[in-house]
Amino acid sequence: MKFIAEINVMPQKEILDPQGKAVKLGLHNLGIDDVSDVRIGKHITLSLDADSEAAAQQLVETACSKLLANLIMEDYTYTLKEA
Repeated sequence: MKFIAEINVMPQKEILDPQGKAVKLGLHNLGIDDVSDVRIGKHITLSLDADSEAAAQQLVETACSKLLANLIMEDYTYTLKEA
């Protein structure tokens, strides 16, 4: 079976996000002052083959926890759907 995983990796809320701060300042410089916070992360799309949805979830969990996210500083969420 073919699956598509849409993964979002974001800095943990307790971690300073210098990119987000820079974007917030840039927005302020453009006169966009109603933004209270900006967090910058990564969006990753994986196309994968697996025997079942549970097997696909396990593959995505392994990819996220061992490669795609630094679990000390980042959290991840994902959605999985059949392609």
